[in-house]
Amino acid sequence: MQDKILLIEDSVALSILLKNKLADDTAAEVFHCESLKEASGLLTQHNFTLALTGLTVADAPNGEILNLLEKHKVPTIVFTATVDERARQHYAEKKIIDYIVKDGRRTVDTVVKTVERILTNRQFSILVVDDAKAARSSLVEILTRQNFSVREAYSGAQALDILSGDSSVQLVITDYYMPDMDGYELTRLIRAKRSSEDIRIIGVSSSTDRMLSAHFLKAGASDFIYRPFVPEELQCRIDNNVETLKQLMRLRELAEKDHLTGLPNRRSFFEQADVLLDALKNSDRTIKSGAVAILDIDHFKQINDTFGHNAGDKALKKLSQLLSSFCGPQDHIVARIGGEEFAIFLKGLDGEKAHAFCERLRMEVESNGKALSGTDIALTISVGVVEVETGGSIDHQLTAADQLLYVAKANGRNQVYSDVTIRSEMREIDRR
Repeated sequence: MQDKILLIEDSVALSILLKNKLADDTAAEVFHCESLKEASGLLTQHNFTLALTGLTVADAPNGEILNLLEKHKVPTIVFTATVDERARQHYAEKKIIDYIVKDGRRTVDTVVKTVERILTNRQFSILVVDDAKAARSSLVEILTRQNFSVREAYSGAQALDILSGDSSVQLVITDYYMPDMDGYELTRLIRAKRSSEDIRIIGVSSSTDRMLSAHFLKAGASDFIYRPFVPEELQCRIDNNVETLKQLMRLRELAEKDHLTGLPNRRSFFEQADVLLDALKNSDRTIKSGAVAILDIDHFKQINDTFGHNAGDKALKKLSQLLSSFCGPQDHIVARIGGEEFAIFLKGLDGEKAHAFCERLRMEVESNGKALSGTDIALTISVGVVEVETGGSIDHQLTAADQLLYVAKANGRNQVYSDVTIRSEMREIDRR
């Protein structure tokens, strides 16, 4: 469902700048109004993800707009000319998720970055661990307003149970004093299984022991904060840890994904295939069979030479999309391992089924050849496929598949070559 943002601003210049920038930089639908009356009408018609507003508008000079947004439970970002202690307290009471001081040209960029942060927060799951219900609920309320997915645990043991069954949790906020185990011990146990690149941990406590933060950090916590919280500090610390996770995710994606097609790259394919090979070797045999295929685009150089490398890149992207949709339903692993060369690990398929799968794929590519190439040259593929030998490495399996690919190309291209093909040819020779 598309996010909806309510922009309440009576400055024509600022509202135009904000609306255009939000439209360019986010996928949200932006609704603009200039008064309390207009805002009230829009709030009855739409469910807004969040609102952006000044503290006052023409028909609401005393902050009534915040009361209206609070009534409709819309998370709100306020932009204002100044901030003093009284204003901060007012924002806290109205449960504003953030406030931004107007600062000329920077205001628009700051607002848009804040909106982007709030909209992407939903991708992150946070676990709050505290045996005190009131303290836990207070944190959950703050995080929920920030658009995070939030889970709760009343003890260290329950937190470990949740983490063992839910790998999506990326940030843990844990109190120190708890009856079954303290936050220090919980941090150590989490770190024994999940690294700081995978999950961030923030310790919290109302203790006056200034060494407690050092103990937490030495146990593997990513951050620590003392109660009572300064709301802005808590938000900044959470945002900083989430931003670290985002950066790590970007770096991981760069390391594992092919930059052009978005498919796993060669390194990622080898890592994933090794895991599947180990599963085939294990006595429990969670995977009963498997096969490896290498496919190559026929005469790809002709597309590049005739229509340019941009056309070639577009063809690679379109083929990658087809491969993903074709392999996805059966959870096969497909990767780009070279220029116009792709590899597929076919999970659970023996030699004959793998050959049949690759033949269906070849036919699908052939029937959409010109659409895939985007040119008058119809795109086709040649494929070499082998059933996995449990004693061999993935490198050996790929070498075997590559040899069969070479035969497929030597025999005219646009075909699948495998052990099934060889056996069929041998039987045909015997009949003669």
